Amino acid sequence: MTDRAWLALDRIPGLGPVRQRALLERFGAVERCFQTGTGALQDLGLQATQIAALQKAPEDILTPADRRWLESPDTDLCRWTDADYPPLLRHISDPPLLLYLRGQRACLNQAMLAIVGSRSPTATGVATAEAFAKNLGEAGLIISSGLALGIDAAAHRGALHSGTVAVLGTGADLIYPRSHLQLARQITGQGLILSEQPPDTGPRSGLFPRRNRIISGLSLGVLVVEAAEGSGSLITARLAMEQGREVFAIPGSIHSPLSRGPHRLIRDGAKLVESAEDVLSELGPLYAVLRDGQATAPADWQPEDPAQAKVWAAMDFDPLAPEQIASRCGLTLTELSAILLDMELQGYLAACPGGRFCRLPPAS
Repeated sequence: MTDRAWLALDRIPGLGPVRQRALLERFGAVERCFQTGTGALQDLGLQATQIAALQKAPEDILTPADRRWLESPDTDLCRWTDADYPPLLRHISDPPLLLYLRGQRACLNQAMLAIVGSRSPTATGVATAEAFAKNLGEAGLIISSGLALGIDAAAHRGALHSGTVAVLGTGADLIYPRSHLQLARQITGQGLILSEQPPDTGPRSGLFPRRNRIISGLSLGVLVVEAAEGSGSLITARLAMEQGREVFAIPGSIHSPLSRGPHRLIRDGAKLVESAEDVLSELGPLYAVLRDGQATAPADWQPEDPAQAKVWAAMDFDPLAPEQIASRCGLTLTELSAILLDMELQGYLAACPGGRFCRLPPAS
């Protein structure tokens, strides 16, 4: 019943991630969100149609596509409450409640780098994206992108043997564009198809910009290879900056319209890169930890930033909830969230099951 209840909750129209999580916090378990009293639901600010839907049994909300998804041996769900929910994604402003998965679930908690760019690239851009994806994949990074035409597809192809994650703007049971059906099948062998959209969700223009926040949210950084001004790739790069991720851009000819996007990013503070090593050298301690498979922090590390020092002193090697850390530090949860994310990205803290955090032990 649990998976059916998760899908049913995700099917209720207009019930976004914030209110979905409010329901879970109020009732404690997803099954208890259904067939409950209207008063508590009204207190959460739900609309009448949403309250009416929650009065039903989960089975009555599911679609035929949902049932096919649940019965398939090749599909999976990653829930907000699961221990392996991607820790970087958990800290964006509106993380999805559910991730619909096909392929290798273990990719979720490996170090990722996004590679994005034009849907109509030059031959040089395609070759560059494939080469960077191959070299960065061989260095230990999972390459994430959006399975779109052009640079996205090139990045996935370059990382097929090392592992790649394709984040869809459709349901994970529908591949768009259809010309990438064979590529999607190859991705599930060593990598992962992922979507926040329920099964049988077709392509709609508004879903693809929302998909971009997941591409960047899963990743340590975003590399842009050829992009016109105003392109979706620049949206992904802007989201990455807002999420505190690294942004990298490959420069090109000043005469090419596809160079304007990367050049604008570089002027705005993105790192200019010419080789995979340029990317790896910028990712810092967290990449080294994940690459080597060792959960350790640099030896004898002492934060120079006063706020980080306060948080570090309050932390234990046993996991603590953010509320506990905030209470010890005298910080608000909003202030603490940014500090925790920064320290996690630097490789000094680890995200633990249940949204808790702990110190990483020092390297010997």
